[in-house]
Amino acid sequence: MRELVFALEYEPGCNRVADALADHPDARVRSLSLHATAEQLWRVDHATGTPDALDTIEDAFLTSDYYADCLVTEDCGATQTTRVLDRTDDTLVLYSDWERTPTCASVPHIALDHLGDGVLFETQHEGRHYTWRLIHSGEGDVAAFFDDLGAAVGECAQMEMLRTAETMAAAGRHDEASSDLSPEQEAALQAAVEHGYYESPREVDVSELAEHLDVPRSTLTYRLRRAEEQLAKQHVTGERVAAEPPASI
Repeated sequence: MRELVFALEYEPGCNRVADALADHPDARVRSLSLHATAEQLWRVDHATGTPDALDTIEDAFLTSDYYADCLVTEDCGATQTTRVLDRTDDTLVLYSDWERTPTCASVPHIALDHLGDGVLFETQHEGRHYTWRLIHSGEGDVAAFFDDLGAAVGECAQMEMLRTAETMAAAGRHDEASSDLSPEQEAALQAAVEHGYYESPREVDVSELAEHLDVPRSTLTYRLRRAEEQLAKQHVTGERVAAEPPASI
């Protein structure tokens, strides 16, 4: 089995959920469940944020011209049902059922075409960044998958590879490659250290660092947060593994 993690960074106006999240930087949407067949897609999403943010996210899900996960920027004629399953002051749970047409395209369906059946999907949406984690058999054509995905998103989104590695079956062990940072994350982290972003007090803020790297502020924030999360998890996991006594023979 192989793990494939990548992100789509949507341009303004190309994805209403991304636009809603960009307007509410503290809000998040993550998938609780996502299943796809050749003709349909079902998913349950969990959103967190302020009441205003959740109102905007709910409206984007319920009234967008595009359908659930469809990469076509215009109405493709698909049939979609979206329902609110739960709503509190700071959480929103949405169910979507999408029946596609021949003109529709989506990450799950392109994955089924090139990576085969049995692909597992996990998503997280922050701002304009839509992160996908796929677990697949490893027997498909990953290059063809990304070629078709790039053609589908066109100029609406930039793709960023975050990680590709074999999954580990042995409990308590982790593939070192799975903890590697992407080149973009490495560059962001290195620049942050070199320019004093992590000094106390900070010698540079995110906006100044983003200008230096010539990337949008939201992109740099996303890359730093992802790099910090990865390194923190690696550190904690490494400590736990190191603390375990050797197995008796």
